[in-house]
Amino acid sequence: MTGMIDDKSPQPPPSGRRGPAEHERRGQILAAADEHFRHYGYKKTTVADLAKAIGLSTAYVYKFFESKQAIGEAVCGRCLGSIEAELRAIAGEPKPAADRLRRIYKTLGKRSAELFFNDRKLHDIVQAAVEENWQAPMTHKAALQDIVRQVVGDGRDAGEFERKTPLDETCRAIIQTMLPFWHPLILERTLDDLDDNTTAVATLVLRGLSA
Repeated sequence: MTGMIDDKSPQPPPSGRRGPAEHERRGQILAAADEHFRHYGYKKTTVADLAKAIGLSTAYVYKFFESKQAIGEAVCGRCLGSIEAELRAIAGEPKPAADRLRRIYKTLGKRSAELFFNDRKLHDIVQAAVEENWQAPMTHKAALQDIVRQVVGDGRDAGEFERKTPLDETCRAIIQTMLPFWHPLILERTLDDLDDNTTAVATLVLRGLSA
């Protein structure tokens, strides 16, 4: 558990700006939430549980997050953000665009499957986020679109990919082919053949992109 802190510590600035201490408090709340969600699950964890874990009052936690869902959103965003960071790193490598896009498919499927098998309760948060239309999955999808746009744009500039189809249309179609490899409700039905499926879809997409 994270360390106990004094509930009588200074309040957040009234202007809404967060100083270093307030960022630290928020981080402690998220760390406790991540731990509790992994162990007990999102639905069985209350804001009071999180407050108790770090020695705060429930009311003080609500100064940083307006609801349990807001805390879940933040944890979900951090979880998906770690996947996005790895994909962005691949997208930025000095390698042929086709190789990068193929690796993005494989990595997206692999990391999503690891979340399902190794952190099932966090996977359940992502599932709840999708089912209840939280912002985090929408942000994740937008990040994937940016990553795909970067790689496809590089491929076009290098003469690897065709340029006749509008870029937005191409990227939107590619994102649709990626849904089975990250969307929690679809992923669960494709886990048995995930590696073969990501390879097959990436190969088909790259064939369509080739100049």
